[in-house]
Amino acid sequence: MHAYRSHTCADLNIENKGDAVRLSGWVHRVRDHGGVLFIDLRDHYGMTQVLCDPDSPAFAELEKVRSEWCIRVDGVVKARDESLINAKLPTGEIEVYIREVEVLGAADELPLMVFGDQEYPEETRLRYRYLDLRREKMQANMILRSDVVSSIRQRMWDQKFKEFQTPIITASSPEGARDFLVPSRLHPGKFYALPQAPQQFKQLLMVSGFDKYFQIAPCFRDEDPRADRSPTDFYQLDLEMSFVTQQDVFDTIQPVIAGVFEEFGGGRKVDETWEQISYKDAALWYGSDKPDLRNPIKMQVVSEHFAGSGFAIFAKLLEQDGTEIRAIPAPTGGSRKFCDRMNAFAQKEGLPGMGYIFWREKTADAVAQELGITVKEAQAKLKSGEVEGGMEAAGPLAKNIGPERTEAIRQQLGLNIGDAAFFLGGKPKAFEGVAGRARNVIGEELGLTDKNRFAFAWIVDFPIYEKDEETGKIDFEHNPFSMPQGGMEALQGDPLEVLGYQYDLACNGYELVSGAIRNHRPEIMFKAFEIAGYGEEEVRKRFGGMVNAFQYGAPPHGGCAAGIDRIVMLLADEQNIREVILFPMNQRAEDLMMNAPSDPTSDQLMDLGLRVIPQE
Repeated sequence: MHAYRSHTCADLNIENKGDAVRLSGWVHRVRDHGGVLFIDLRDHYGMTQVLCDPDSPAFAELEKVRSEWCIRVDGVVKARDESLINAKLPTGEIEVYIREVEVLGAADELPLMVFGDQEYPEETRLRYRYLDLRREKMQANMILRSDVVSSIRQRMWDQKFKEFQTPIITASSPEGARDFLVPSRLHPGKFYALPQAPQQFKQLLMVSGFDKYFQIAPCFRDEDPRADRSPTDFYQLDLEMSFVTQQDVFDTIQPVIAGVFEEFGGGRKVDETWEQISYKDAALWYGSDKPDLRNPIKMQVVSEHFAGSGFAIFAKLLEQDGTEIRAIPAPTGGSRKFCDRMNAFAQKEGLPGMGYIFWREKTADAVAQELGITVKEAQAKLKSGEVEGGMEAAGPLAKNIGPERTEAIRQQLGLNIGDAAFFLGGKPKAFEGVAGRARNVIGEELGLTDKNRFAFAWIVDFPIYEKDEETGKIDFEHNPFSMPQGGMEALQGDPLEVLGYQYDLACNGYELVSGAIRNHRPEIMFKAFEIAGYGEEEVRKRFGGMVNAFQYGAPPHGGCAAGIDRIVMLLADEQNIREVILFPMNQRAEDLMMNAPSDPTSDQLMDLGLRVIPQE
C-alpha cells in the first residue's frame, strides 16, 4: 500500500464496503458521541467520515488529535446505517473504521478556524493565509481560478494564437501607473522596471512577424488598492494581432470571454449581443465608462426644462458655460420615503442633496384646490367617479418649476404614477461619478438590477486628449499609443475632438478588457505626442525600442488585455478581488505573511551602490 493513501477523501463509496484503505488529510472536526470518536477527514478532493471506538488499537492516539492536525489513518470501509446517510457528500454512504493512525503534522492552537463560516479580520486572514486557504470557499475560488485560466488558454489555442513569454525585468512600460523599480548591480545608479504590462514587447512581436500572440501575463503596478484592484501585481490575458481592425479584435475576444462566463457562470444568463456604446454616451447615460447594464436606468439631459424656471439654483447654474442638468429616472421609486433616502445618499457623497420629483395619484387636497371646493367634497367626487383622479407631481422641485415643465419632464423620461426622478446639475465631469453611483443605488434598492445576468458592452470612441481647466494645457486623457480615428488628418484640428481606436469591455459595473488599435506610424505618433507637449527627442528617448522598430515595416496591429482576477471575482460572485488571489497584499500593499516589504541588509545596499535616506 502507498505510504500515505490508497484513496483520496472523495473516492470511497458503497462499492468499497469491506475494503482495507489508507487515507491522509486534515482533521476537519472531531465529535465524541458517547465514547465513539467521529472525525471528518478532509483533503483537497473532499471529505470522508472516519470513526474509532475504545476497542480499536488507535483509540488512545486518536483521542489526542485536534482540528487541523494532519493525520494518516488505516481502516476498513463500512456502510452507514440508512438513517445516517449524508446525501450531501459523495462519500456519504460509507464511513471508515480506524485500525491505525499516524500523526503526520500536529497543529498548534489555531488563530482562525477552518471549519464553519466565521468571519475574521482581514489582517488575521492574510497573516495566516495558508489556513484561510484551507476553507471550503477559498479552495473553491482558487480551483475556479485555475479552471478559468485553463479554459482561456484552450480557447486561445483553438483560435491559432501562439503563447509567448515576454521579459519581467525590463524598461518602463507606457501604461500610466507608477513603476516598481529594480536597481541594477552591474550598472550602478540605473534601474530596471517590472512591466506594468507587456505592451511594448507584444507590439514588437507584431513587427517581428508573429501574427497572433497571447500570454497569461503578470503585470506590476505601484497603485493604491481598491476592492477590484490589487495594489502590486495582477494577471491578465494579454493578446495582440496583426492586420486587424477594431471589430476584428472584438470578434476574436468575445467568444473567449462569453465562453468562459457560460462555462463557469453557474447558469447565470450571458448576454449574446454586446452593444457598442461611445465613451460620451456612457458618461451621459450611466455616469461611468464601465456601466452596469443589468440596471435598465438611463440618465437624460433635462436642462431645457429648468432654464429660466422658478428653481433658481438650477436656472442660475445653467447660465454658466458648460453646465447641464441631468435626470435619473426611478421607476417604482415614487414615495417620499425613498426620495428622502436618496437625498441622504447624496449628502453622504458630499453634495447638499439631490433634487427630486415623484408622481402619485392626485389627492383630494389637490382636487379641492383645483376646483375651489372643500376637501370633503373633493373626496366625494373622486369616490363617485364624477372627477377623475389622474396624477400629480410632488416634491420641492415640482412646486418650483410648475405643472407644465414637470409634465414635460415626465413625458421625456417616460414615467408614470408611482415613479420618481432625481436631478443633478453642474459641469458634467464634476457630478457624473456621483450620478453614476446614485443610478446604481436606485437600481439595487428598487430591485431593477437583474442579479442573474452577465451584461457586456464595448465602450468605444475614447477621446485621446483632455484640457486642464486651470492651466489650459492639452495632455493625454487616455492611451497615447492608440491610433487616432482619421490618422494624421484628425490631428490637424481641435485636439479635444480627436477620438482614438481605443476600447474597453464593461461587465456588471467592472472594466474587464481594455485595448486599442495601435499607432504604428512614427510620423503620426510624433505628431500625437507633439500636441501634448512632448518633442520627438523625448519620445525616442522614452520609447526608442518601439519607435525604431516601427521604421522597419510595421504592420497595422491591435489587441487588448482581459483582467483574470476580475473575471474570476465576477464568476465567484465576490465583492473583493483578494478573495480570488492566492496570496494578496493588504490595503497598505504589505504581505503580512512573508513580512514584505522588508529592510535591506547593509551588504545588499552596498552591492547595489544605494543608500536609504531615513524618512522624517
